[in-house]
Amino acid sequence: MTDAKPVTTLRGVGEALALRLRALGVQTVEDLLFLLPLRYEDRTRIVPLGELRAGQRVAVEGDVQLADVVLRGRRQLLCRIADGSGFLTLRFFYFTAQQHRALAKGVRLRCFGEARRSTMGLEIVHPEYRRIDATAPLAEIDQLTPIYPATEGITQGRLRLLMRLALETLSSAELPDWLPAAVLADARLPSLRKAIEFVHRPPADAPIDQLMDGRHPAQRRLAFEELLAHHLSLKLLRHRIQSQPGWPLGAGAEELKGALIAALPFQLTGAQRRSLAEIEQDLALPIPMLRLVQGDVGCGKTLVAALAATRALQSGRQVALMAPTELLADQHAQNFRRWFEPLRVAVGLLTGAIKGKARSSLLAGIRAGQLPIVIGTHALFQEGVDFASLALVIVDEQHRFGVHQRLALREKGARDGHQPHQLIMTATPIPRTLAMTAYADLDVSVIDELPPGRTPVQTVVLAETRREEVVQRIHTACCAGRQAYWVCPLIDESDEMPYQAAEETAAALAAALPELRVGLVHGRMTPAAKERIMAGFKAGAIQLLVATTVIEVGVDVPNATLMVIENAERMGLAQLHQLRGRVGRGQHESACLLLYRGSLSPLARERLAVMRATNDGFEVARRDLQLRGPGELLGTRQTGLAQMRVANLLRDADLLPRVQIAAEAMLRAWPQQVPPLVNRWVGRRELYGRVG
Repeated sequence: MTDAKPVTTLRGVGEALALRLRALGVQTVEDLLFLLPLRYEDRTRIVPLGELRAGQRVAVEGDVQLADVVLRGRRQLLCRIADGSGFLTLRFFYFTAQQHRALAKGVRLRCFGEARRSTMGLEIVHPEYRRIDATAPLAEIDQLTPIYPATEGITQGRLRLLMRLALETLSSAELPDWLPAAVLADARLPSLRKAIEFVHRPPADAPIDQLMDGRHPAQRRLAFEELLAHHLSLKLLRHRIQSQPGWPLGAGAEELKGALIAALPFQLTGAQRRSLAEIEQDLALPIPMLRLVQGDVGCGKTLVAALAATRALQSGRQVALMAPTELLADQHAQNFRRWFEPLRVAVGLLTGAIKGKARSSLLAGIRAGQLPIVIGTHALFQEGVDFASLALVIVDEQHRFGVHQRLALREKGARDGHQPHQLIMTATPIPRTLAMTAYADLDVSVIDELPPGRTPVQTVVLAETRREEVVQRIHTACCAGRQAYWVCPLIDESDEMPYQAAEETAAALAAALPELRVGLVHGRMTPAAKERIMAGFKAGAIQLLVATTVIEVGVDVPNATLMVIENAERMGLAQLHQLRGRVGRGQHESACLLLYRGSLSPLARERLAVMRATNDGFEVARRDLQLRGPGELLGTRQTGLAQMRVANLLRDADLLPRVQIAAEAMLRAWPQQVPPLVNRWVGRRELYGRVG
């Protein structure tokens, strides 16, 4: 087996090089072969030196005119080559006397690298190069060249040499194909060995465009296996969690749920009722629920979670709700207190800001079961937090936590061999094809209906030069009794990122609108100060709230009808949509003004056009996936997805249905081949294991 064959068995790999390879996740020969190219460079076209431009990565050819060692701050070797159309300097900071002697006048070189400007004209620093002979055959360096993930101390040339050695010494037993022949035949893809050899050493006649786009059958074969491994890893996680019993929270008495619904000033939507029914069906089972509720901004997910919580509370057990920020945890605590305290159910709030006696008292109440509902940040799963009988874990904005943190909170509820139910919420709607892979360990409920009376938000894109018009619009809205947000990306000015700072903007707006009460909230303020400002805004004491993106999620002020976002061209679609969702929450018409600075890039222009065109979060998410890819949409903390080596969820979406079928087949008929397949792509991480 290859996993028993260390990379040091390859010629020239000593302990020092092995240590550097470990930084790339390479410890065995198989690890090395699965260090796949990030892209390819076409070195088949020789660019005349006279046509060379700064910034190009190109192959060039020329005769050495001179090669001198000079002292210009540091010792360096300068070599000038010419081809009749122009000349180029090759600069080396690290070189040997033998290398200097080899660059004799008249020697012809073929080089590859990035041209840049210098005081001597164009140059390439440390190019890849070789002497050429007109009668010699085409060398590998002159073909389609793989570019690998980089790490300090290992050149691309060294990595390509190691790949060649690994492929030359490889036996079939050292690269086991864990995909059963039947699965592979269904997918109509080449064998693993052929795919690996092709991607590392594409032949001279390889279809360049296809390979560059990641659509060659060899790449598709590896993408299929990688998607399958990630999908199976989450299936194993689900199986591991549900192999232990949960707390069955049967229908029983439903007085608490009925009382909460009766106190609401509105009716539940059909989508809310449907999602709640799906959750309650899961809660009644003796295995832990694993369910994701996704829906657009303002669709009422939190209320559905609160109604689900009544099942646990009615059974005399505890509920924990984890939010990614203190501001959002505060918001949830206020909502749950408004709903549950009239029903004589205590709600506790635990964040990192709560210290001393208040914290000790809170922890004691949680441990004794005196706090049936506990809301907090990641502080909930830290050491010293012990629950008496945690039966339901609710996680808001799942993509900001990742799998490990969610599992760590789940472990807090493990009692007498039982595991708590998990309800995950996200206001970042995920397109179906992406959800199939991203959340393969979860059942999915979708709230695709907004409460009645919600008016669509009008979205307008304006140049920053029209700032005075925007200020006048705020004046008009606030004088009519409404409120407004003004969002800035940074807290103070930065020379490198000249965005409008929140503090500077707040001062400027207060001066321009002296009759309005202007507040400021940002991430560096103390929780008490933030809470005081937010409470003032909710109560109407503050008319214009200047904020950083800390108000992206969770803030609910129905009287706010105007959202101004500065430097909107710098933000992603998901974030813009979340911010827009802070308005349009009441009965009054609302607007979102997106200010941009300077000229727009094509990508920024397309993003802002999407915001103008639709208020539908699912459509925004679909376009976000197209424009930025799954890693951005889900957040980099979503374990596994951002680390895919060859698969692309958008490009390879057509493989996902077959991935699902193959996963079910392997779990049913070839379960012994699943762990090594998962280990190959996901690694030895505890992605699908128990987190204690």
